[in-house]
Amino acid sequence: MISRRTIVLALTAGTLLTTGLPVLAQSRLAPAKMFDTDNDGTVDLAEAKKAAAALFDKLERDKDGTLDKRELKGRLSAKELAGADPDHDGTLTKEEYLAVVEQRFRAADPDGDGTLDAKELNSAAGRSLLRLLK
Repeated sequence: MISRRTIVLALTAGTLLTTGLPVLAQSRLAPAKMFDTDNDGTVDLAEAKKAAAALFDKLERDKDGTLDKRELKGRLSAKELAGADPDHDGTLTKEEYLAVVEQRFRAADPDGDGTLDAKELNSAAGRSLLRLLK
């Protein structure tokens, strides 16, 4: 008979009984699962842009069609914002925001296969992209 204590010990030891995957491996899969709408185990550019567009709409509370430094909530540094702002108005339109997402996606895809797996999403470039998606 398996007790709650046995389950807790198994979980503490690093294995989830529901899937058999180590806890650490599952936590690394979480970003991919969150944005992987076609459930193929990877995130492609369309999925990343879809998530980014939804986040843009959520962050853009004043409904002026742009995100300013305050609305971005630290997702971009002042230098990154300036570099992503071609008209130098201190804000990003959705199109400008999605251009940054695409740039970061490409940086996180070193093998150039057009998809990001859990390992790529957990890289420095992948984490930089994830800040723009969630």
